[in-house]
Amino acid sequence: MAQFFSVHPDNPQPRLIKQAVEIIARGGVVAYPTDSAYALACRLENKDGLERIVRIRDMDRDHNFTLVCPDLSVLATYARVDNTVFRSLKAHTPGPFTFILPATREVPKRLMHPKRRTIGLRVPSNPIAQALLAELGEPLMSCSLVLPGESGPETDPWNIRELLQHAVDLVIDGGFCGLEPSTVVDFTGVEPVLLRQGLGDASAIVGGPGSAEALL
Repeated sequence: MAQFFSVHPDNPQPRLIKQAVEIIARGGVVAYPTDSAYALACRLENKDGLERIVRIRDMDRDHNFTLVCPDLSVLATYARVDNTVFRSLKAHTPGPFTFILPATREVPKRLMHPKRRTIGLRVPSNPIAQALLAELGEPLMSCSLVLPGESGPETDPWNIRELLQHAVDLVIDGGFCGLEPSTVVDFTGVEPVLLRQGLGDASAIVGGPGSAEALL
């Protein structure tokens, strides 16, 4: 049975954040709020957690996972970017954007797109997500909480608790997050390409949409 923590959306209680991170550190899978909608996450090295998320989402093996990071300080460890791309990322983080980037050898193969060797990276502005990352001291492996048969992500923590109480270890109630997922921008080509229009305004990054192949 999943635990359920009601965390203040603007001033997360340190005691609850610490307990949540202890669950994650022990191998737990958590449903947590972001600045767009709710997401699923576990530790980067948690292979079993990844498999559990894959089963919950009923995802295929071509699906990109996202590294959710507190800032861009870890960027060089996991992705290869030039100065132009870095400036664009810096101008749009933190916020409701997921960036598809060429992965470095530091990224476990199970997290990369198997054909393109890419990784998704996100820096959220949500205070609860930021508090979790600060306490954990490392990125989270994450993806949007879109359940099989649904067209959009889950936004109601009480509904998430009912649906996933036997599938996750913790549901963090951070209030209603909104109906839109993150905006996904692919930076692996010559020019950035919009893969999914979500909450973030990508008009300053890209000129038009590309193929919607990523649902992170």
